[in-house]
Amino acid sequence: MTSNSTTATNQYPYHGKVVSGFAMLGLLCAFLLAVWIVPLILWAETDPGVAAAIIAPCTLFFIIMCIGFFTQQPNQSRVMIWFGSYRGTFDKTGFFWVNPFMSRRKMSLRIRNMDIAPIKVNDKIGNPVMIGMVLVWKVRDTYRAVFDIDAPADEVVGKDNLKIIDGKDRALNSFVRIQSDAALREVTGHYAYDNETADSASEEITLRSGGHEINERLEAKINERLAMAGIEVVEARINYLAYAPEIAAVMLRRQQASAVIAAREKIVEGAVTMVKMALDDLEKQGVVRLDGERRAAMVSNLLVVLCADEPAQPVVNTGTLYN
Repeated sequence: MTSNSTTATNQYPYHGKVVSGFAMLGLLCAFLLAVWIVPLILWAETDPGVAAAIIAPCTLFFIIMCIGFFTQQPNQSRVMIWFGSYRGTFDKTGFFWVNPFMSRRKMSLRIRNMDIAPIKVNDKIGNPVMIGMVLVWKVRDTYRAVFDIDAPADEVVGKDNLKIIDGKDRALNSFVRIQSDAALREVTGHYAYDNETADSASEEITLRSGGHEINERLEAKINERLAMAGIEVVEARINYLAYAPEIAAVMLRRQQASAVIAAREKIVEGAVTMVKMALDDLEKQGVVRLDGERRAAMVSNLLVVLCADEPAQPVVNTGTLYN
């Protein structure tokens, strides 16, 4: 397989020669010991130049061979490159030795967490909202992550403008952050922040009410965008949602008005029920007989008492209820 393959996934295991680092270290130490002891004997007994001619190249050979040692931890991998040609991905853990001329690019397969700072986006009906999310992701295809993604050398990642030392991590984080930002804007534009009326509360999914559905759609959309880089989204979840500052005060008053209206509706509904129950009990038990005018007056008084914000002041009627 070459580096310009166009298959769905270009990653495949490395099948080249990789030996135990401890065994190779023992062989190299024995080699170095033999190289130094024999020439030193020749140095003392024969010509020192012969010993120097043997020691110098053998020591250089030892140093070059030591470059092939590497240690790999769990959930890490090495992308093996032989003079520009991709040879596979090595993902075993331990201490190993490989051909020192084989380039080895370290790639972490561990889960990473990213906090996408709140951004201003227009929702479905045009209201500006501030929305942010938490993204959990990991590298799935090391070939694509290494060879298909790049970033300028002076690129900075994160809201604190902290540069990441490793260039590949910088490129991946920059790519994930930009694509996640774009996906978040796209998904937000398909939903309203909240329902305008209470009647549609159970009909339309909104940013406030449809948490699970919106998170699933957001995760799917980000996965589509990051697949080209060999990155898999483990979880995407909205963690911040609010109206933009310029309309927050107006929307707060609208929400307060809606809450007051809903509360008044419940109060009036309960008051009407209580008035009807009171009148029916009075007539049923024969406590008092009321004509139409007195009945209307009692209904009015009871509604005032039950629906008023302030306690009602009692008025004692010393007259008679009979004509």
